[in-house]
Amino acid sequence: MSSENLPQSPEQQLRKPRVAVVFGGRSSEHAISVVTAGAVLRSIDRTKYDVLPIGITTDGRWALTADEPDRMGIADRRLPSVEELAESTEGDVVLSVDPGNREVVYSEQGSVPKALGEVDVVFPVLHGPYGEDGTLQGLLELSGVPYVGAGVLASAVGQDKEYMKRVFLSYGLPVGPYEVIRPREWQLDPSAAREKIVGFAAEHGWPIFVKPARAGSSMGITKVDALEGLEDAIEEAQRHDPKILVESLLRGREIECGVLEFEDGPRASVPAEIPPVTSHEFYDFEAKYIDAATGVVPAPLTEEQTAEVQRLAVEAFDAVSCEGLVRADFFLTEDGGFVINEINTMPGFTPISMYPRMWQESGVSYPELIDRLIEAALRRPTGLR
Repeated sequence: MSSENLPQSPEQQLRKPRVAVVFGGRSSEHAISVVTAGAVLRSIDRTKYDVLPIGITTDGRWALTADEPDRMGIADRRLPSVEELAESTEGDVVLSVDPGNREVVYSEQGSVPKALGEVDVVFPVLHGPYGEDGTLQGLLELSGVPYVGAGVLASAVGQDKEYMKRVFLSYGLPVGPYEVIRPREWQLDPSAAREKIVGFAAEHGWPIFVKPARAGSSMGITKVDALEGLEDAIEEAQRHDPKILVESLLRGREIECGVLEFEDGPRASVPAEIPPVTSHEFYDFEAKYIDAATGVVPAPLTEEQTAEVQRLAVEAFDAVSCEGLVRADFFLTEDGGFVINEINTMPGFTPISMYPRMWQESGVSYPELIDRLIEAALRRPTGLR
């Protein structure tokens, strides 16, 4: 019997929905996930929801953490971690995989396990592999617990830039030139793999971008202006992912658009523009999070351009079968057309991040955005849908 069909006690009917905010994780975006969680914990409506913060350490341990958002920010260029917030270095939080039991248990060696109560919905604010890529979503499906955001397939496709682009192309969405080098290619013939990249650059011109195929927050990306910088770029990308993606430089303006699930379906926000960052080669991790480069909201576009990028953003959302939210990133090229670069199924989510800022400008405040995402998750069943 699924948990949706279980009879509820009077106490369950009266209590507030319990939201587990899960953050941190094993990816290189661990710290940004902690920052996002701090913003969500600070703004979630405590009169409407009970909140349980659960952190995942960099080695994968689920930890009970302090509900202290002020400790979750970037301070003096120092990045936060779950390890600093965990209430114990040994205790583990365990979520049952029995879909008839949503009880969360805390256990510590030598102590009697402690029940933390049932969870009604999970708000996973994890970025990158082992959280945003369908792995956590699969666990929550097995557990029968509703969760915010994309399902297993959409999360996996949204994380892997190769297959994301393949899906976009199959739906007729405009995609820029790219090449993929898989791990087996490096293992069998690294010289041929490098020649493949050099051939791509010869066809499309330098500079090129070398990036991990399954990472976000601009982690591991290098702009390569000539052959001499290629080896270092490959090494940097492979620190994050053995599969790498190579893209040509698209000359134009960087435009972003948010998509949010409403009761009647997905809608697009006003778009934003990321202006050129003069102190950085491109809009990289340092520009986004350390030096806090900001975008222009709304983007200075014509009505026709705004309508077109909003249409494409919703089409991208639907093409990948997304749920909840997506930030879609585009280039407005010099010939006046839009090219989709990628989508992010769990974008940066602090109040100053582009996704919430675009919705703020569209009339949806940050607390309301959190509330809408939770409500959308509670409306959806787990399993096939």
